This record gives sequence, structure tokens and C-alpha cells, in this order.
Amino acid sequence: MAKLASDLNATVNVIDGIDFDLDLKIQTLLAPIYERYPFLSDTLLGIPVANLIAAIVTLLLFLLLRRLFTRIIITFLQRAAKQTQSYYDDRIISALKKPLSFAIVIIGLHLFFALIFYETPFVNKVLNSLILFDIFWIVIAVIGALKELLFKTMAHFNPDLAVELGSFLLKLFKGIVGAVGFAAILQVWGIDVTALLASLGLGGLAFALAAKDTAANLFGSFALLADKTVRIGEWIKIGDVEGIVEEIGMRTTKIRSFEKSIVTVPNSIVANTPVENFSRRGVRRIKLHIGITYDTPAAALREIVAKIEAMLRAHEDIAQKESLMVRFDNFGDSALEIFIYTFAKTANWERYLKIREDVLLRIMEIVEAEGSTFAFPSQSLYIEKMPQLSTIPPTKESPCPN
Repeated sequence: MAKLASDLNATVNVIDGIDFDLDLKIQTLLAPIYERYPFLSDTLLGIPVANLIAAIVTLLLFLLLRRLFTRIIITFLQRAAKQTQSYYDDRIISALKKPLSFAIVIIGLHLFFALIFYETPFVNKVLNSLILFDIFWIVIAVIGALKELLFKTMAHFNPDLAVELGSFLLKLFKGIVGAVGFAAILQVWGIDVTALLASLGLGGLAFALAAKDTAANLFGSFALLADKTVRIGEWIKIGDVEGIVEEIGMRTTKIRSFEKSIVTVPNSIVANTPVENFSRRGVRRIKLHIGITYDTPAAALREIVAKIEAMLRAHEDIAQKESLMVRFDNFGDSALEIFIYTFAKTANWERYLKIREDVLLRIMEIVEAEGSTFAFPSQSLYIEKMPQLSTIPPTKESPCPN
């Protein structure tokens, strides 16, 4: 820890030691203007008018032309990168666009305060903090540009989890660089990082209690990667959450539901809850009950059952090594029921629907070819004897109807 603090102090001292002698150079350049236009030597808020105008114009130019400057620098670097065979340098150069643009803004701010002679200790700390922020931003951008190299390296150790492990390490590296950058900025403002970290030991218990869930999620992510429970792109179901895994992070797993919403599940829950992984089954079940009308003869029913089974046995998209059953199953309320149980050779939902559709159409053709039809829910009412109308003798009050 002491070494880290000394390194940060060295970084800050190097930045603080940068001196462009702008005061003398700027005043030398503005001296002829003061002689020709004496009114520009008047002060406004304690600042010469010429210096104030030059400062505003300079800052606006850097803000307006930062994209042009960035494009010129990037174009020069890209031309140099064409001399190499690797494409990683091209990715690094592309990732540097935003940090370079921000660096140009920092230069504009530095010139602005130099022109108005307002480089106070506070302003210097702000500028140094911005410089450090941009430096560590560049480091993080370079790490992100090299993610494919990291994935390829992880593939040598574990091809099955190259993307998951690479993504995890990528976030870990970025987090470490961000933490070091934050510590360096604190050092600029005179905050002793070593003492700050040491003071955390006093509240270590409270911090541990507060970070209990975070630690559980972190260890949950380790368990997910070690057990290979889920992978990015797999279709899973955890409790009431079902969808496609989009990201396995250090703290949470993000699942894209079939309603296209993102569901974020803490890794501790994923690690301690039964996970149903649909993508790893290899086959999908086709389970049917079809009803044939009762006027179908027994011989025709036998033919229908035999031909459906033969069709499934010969179907190229039906898994023949899995269970396959076609049986006359039951005398239903309104149909002769045939039970069909088999598996399609796919785990893909769309492919499964196509196979199922083809099987259903072939079953329809078989039933029609045997001269039978599918039954639908119906009821037959049998009346054994119609009731007779009773004869009632007419009375005066109720005369006989005509």
C-alpha cells in the first residue's frame, strides 16, 4: 500500500512539474497589440481586456475544433497502424477517439486559465484531476479494445467459458484501473490514500455487514463460472424468470425475457436456486393426444396407429434414440384417443415448431387416407320414449280449445 501511495505521489509531482512558461510567452506576443491599441491594456475584473478576449477565443476554438483536431490525430495514427499486420492497434486507435477529444478540451482549459493569469492552486488541482481522469480513461479504453485478445487467451484455458471468463476479467481489470485512478485523483486533492484505507479497518465490521450481499453475489459469480451452470446466449428459467442470458457480471446476471425486457437477477440467487437450462437438452418433446371419430372401424384404427409410428420412425428430424410411442390410448367421451410421444432432434424453438408442424400435417394425411376424420367434442342425446299428452276433461271455467 505504501508503494501505491508513493507511485501516486510521483504521478502527481510529474503533472505539477509541467510548466509551459505561458505567462512570459503570452505577454510577449500581446505586447505589440497593447502598444497599437492602448485600450486593450485596460483591466476587467483585474484581467487585461486583450488577455480576456484571447482566453475566450482560444477556449471556444478548442471546443469547436476538438473533433477536427481529434480526426487529424486519429488519421495520422491509423496511417501508421497500416504498416503493421495486427488489427488490435486499429481497435486501440478507434477506442482513443473520445479520450483524445477530452484531452483537447483540457488543453483549451489550461490555456484559458493561463491567459487570464488565474492558475490558482484550486484551478491547478482541477486541471490535474482532469488530466489523471483522461489518462486512466485511455487505459480503460485500451483494455476494452483488447477484449477479443483476452477472450482468445481464455479460450486456451477453457474454450467452453472463454466469453464468460473474459467478460468477468475485463470488468475486473477496468474496476482495478478505475479504483487506482480514483485514488490518484484523491491524492491530487491532498487526501492520503494510505490513511484512508487504514481507517477502513476501524469500520471493517460495519463495512462487511453492509457489503454482505455484494460479497455473496461476487462468490455466486465465481460459482456460476466454475460449475458452468449457465452461459451467455442460453435459454434458462430461474423461478419465475425465463429468457436468454445476455450477461454474467460480477454481481448480477442479466436475462432478456421473451417480452424483450431485461431482468437482472443477483448471482447469489442464481447460484442457490434450481436453474432449468433448456438450451442443453439437445432434443425437444412432442407429446400429442389426437381423437378419431367413433365410426372408425378397428382395422382402420390399427392402420392409422401403425402408419403414424412408421412415419415417425422414418422421419429424419425425429430423435430415434429417444422414446417413441404411438398407442390407441383411451375411449374418450367423444373420440377414440391415440397417444403420440416422441422427440424432435433440435433444441431451437423455431426449428422445433417447423418439425412439429410437419409431423401434424403428415398425421392428417394418414388419417384422411384411411377414410377417417378427427373428432371434436360433441354429445349425443338418446330418447327412448316420447311422453304422451294427458287428456283433461273440459270444464266451464276452462273450455275445450278449438
